[in-house]
Parts: sequence; C-alpha cells; structure tokens
Amino acid sequence: MSHASRRLAGILLVVFPTVIFGGVSLLSFLVNDPAYQENALRQDLWRAGHAHAGVLLVLSLVLLRYVDEARLGTVAKEIARHAVPAAAILIPAAFFLSVPTPASTEPNALIWLAPLGAVSLVTGLVTLGVGLLRARLEESVTVA
Repeated sequence: MSHASRRLAGILLVVFPTVIFGGVSLLSFLVNDPAYQENALRQDLWRAGHAHAGVLLVLSLVLLRYVDEARLGTVAKEIARHAVPAAAILIPAAFFLSVPTPASTEPNALIWLAPLGAVSLVTGLVTLGVGLLRARLEESVTVA
C-alpha cells in the first residue's frame, strides 16, 4: 500500500468513531428527546445520514486496498483515492444539515449536497473500476 493510501486509511480510521458517536447520539435522541421523536422527517434523514456515513467510510477503506493496483495516472489515482471519502462527508452532511431543528418540516437547500456527494461517489467508483480493468487487461496481454 502506498504512503498516500496508508495515510488516508489512518485518517479514516481516526474519524470513524464520529460515526459511533453519531449512533449513540441518535439513540439518546430516540430515548430522551420528545421533539426528535415527533419529527418523522428529521428521524428519517438523520438515520439515513448515519447509515450512509458508516457504509461509505467502510467502502472508502476497502477501496484504498485497490487504488495502488489500478492502472491509472497520478491525478486519476488521487480521484479514486479521495472521491469516495468526500462522498462519505457530503451525503451525510446533506441529511444532517438539511433538517437542523426539531421544527423543520422540509429539508433546506443543504439537501443538495447529497446529489453532489453521489456524483463524487460515482466518479470515484468508476475511476477505480476502469483502472482495475485496465490493469487486468494489461496483465492478460503480458501473460499471453
């Protein structure tokens, strides 16, 4: 694993407890905060934010194991390395920040961070996927 991938993996592992803290916070809201319990939209979006944060951070860590094996240029490797972690920030931020108060009845404009995060996610996945397919094709040609 390259130094850049190892460094990012370390950062993601240090950040990951924030997802755990978020889960504990959601649980305390469900148990102790009647205002949170009365707002179904806020519950749904915050639950989605928490789930997306955890899943996308785990996906980010898994993808880092493959970035250095992909046949990509330097810039493309940086895109593959950082786009999914960026999505792990943007998508949950959209869900959490778009309904900031118990009185919120509809998402505010920050919900548009979710599609931006989705573009980042797709960009990272496709870039890495193409790089891995190119590496495999190159490997096949070399063996033949």
